[in-house]
Amino acid sequence: MDLKLDRKSALVSGSTTGIGFAIAQTLAQEGASLIINGRSEQRVAEAIDKIKQSNPEAQVSAIVADLATKAGVEQLFQQVSSVDILVNNLGIYEPKPFVEITDADWLNIFETNVLSGVRLSRQYLQNMLNQNWGRIIFISSESAIQIPVEMIHYGMTKTAQLAISRGLAEMTVGTGVTVNAVLVGPTRSEGVDEFVKNMAKERGVNSSKVEAEFFQTVRPSSLLKRFISTDEVAAMVVYLCSPLASATNGAALRVDGGVIRSII
Repeated sequence: MDLKLDRKSALVSGSTTGIGFAIAQTLAQEGASLIINGRSEQRVAEAIDKIKQSNPEAQVSAIVADLATKAGVEQLFQQVSSVDILVNNLGIYEPKPFVEITDADWLNIFETNVLSGVRLSRQYLQNMLNQNWGRIIFISSESAIQIPVEMIHYGMTKTAQLAISRGLAEMTVGTGVTVNAVLVGPTRSEGVDEFVKNMAKERGVNSSKVEAEFFQTVRPSSLLKRFISTDEVAAMVVYLCSPLASATNGAALRVDGGVIRSII
């Protein structure tokens, strides 16, 4: 299927690894002019090389900046004045008992997961409205609906993203701009893969056993009963970036493996 993304400019925050990289790589495959972002010059260069290896004609540029900070975002704005597609993917998580989550922890995760997307959207939305076309997507989580007791601060930020994305969508009435959120379930990202392998090694079992136990005890409502691949998430996100998804706006779409039990 042709997603009609040729020559569309796209910025994916936090796109050197994991879900962000998979989204970026798929956008490049679909012909978008892509901006890769990360905090490390080495990681950004490695991500671009990897994309170029599979797609030598990919149009990819680099922005090395910490978009969890106001200074990093302003650095980006000096280099990129407008984009057609913005994917607010940057995010962190940390399992931690509620009573041990400090004020600094709350502020740090809020600035990274929420304010990064707010700042980027505030910069780029108006031009999208002016040109009557654009896409903004927030990478949220099933944790926005089913708040994980082991990281309540993370769940809070993912719920906040839903409120922001819906509110921004209300600003796009009658235009060719859409704003949506994607609720991602447990995904086999770089960090999760390392965690599973280390847990398996400590217990002297294979990784598949650790994965099976995770879905028996931690996410028992999963219908998929395995970690979602980053490519599966990217497929949904990149479709939402497409002109073909013009009738989907203000929505929270699930790529959660069936973890969320509610039907609405």
